[in-house]
Amino acid sequence: MTDGTNERRSPEPDRRVPAPPEPAATTGASAAQLSGWQAVWRQLPLLAALVVLWLFLWDHVDVLTVTTGVLLAIGVTRAFYLPPVLLSGRFNPWRGLLLGLWMMFDVVVASIQVALRAVQPGWTPMNAIIAVQLLTRSDLVTTLTAEAITVVPGTVVVDIDRERGLLYLHAFGTRTDADLEKARAHVLATEERIVLAIGTHEQAEAVRAARRQRKAEGRPPSETEPVELPDREGDA
Repeated sequence: MTDGTNERRSPEPDRRVPAPPEPAATTGASAAQLSGWQAVWRQLPLLAALVVLWLFLWDHVDVLTVTTGVLLAIGVTRAFYLPPVLLSGRFNPWRGLLLGLWMMFDVVVASIQVALRAVQPGWTPMNAIIAVQLLTRSDLVTTLTAEAITVVPGTVVVDIDRERGLLYLHAFGTRTDADLEKARAHVLATEERIVLAIGTHEQAEAVRAARRQRKAEGRPPSETEPVELPDREGDA
């Protein structure tokens, strides 16, 4: 679909923009602020997922397989140096349901649009690489947002600026400035739904407050400012 298309790159974000203000003391707890048991509890779903994957690979469930799976999961998470991924410890079932329904709706609508464009006579696609400033800089939220955006046909995340909380994505059919703003607004709306479903209480309240302020000032969704600094170990 992209062969022979006219690529257009949106302006790079201003490198001179100052960093967001320091978060309040109530911002999500970092890994360094958690006790050993709290860290284990928040990582438990991730360890369980690794064990389940191990069982699927062996296609057999017994005491030895489960035991080796648990030991391997612990060993992998301890031996390989990666930024700690701690779950928020919060899940809103209603928001999670809305997130899933919106995802299915977006996939269906985007699939139909891309299919119609593919068979439309004389239509020349014009795409763009755009940068989107995310609301939060949580590793987990950033990863889930990138995955959710990439699943939808017509948009592909090509790069992530982890430190600044920027997503760079290839957007299909961006012929006007309004199309660019629509693509950015879609990314931010997806991130909001993810935060409200699985983010910390502080993240959810910050997102709601930013949304109320944006509506009160009459600003479009694409002009939303970051609401917090990362809640990663060493960044507090």
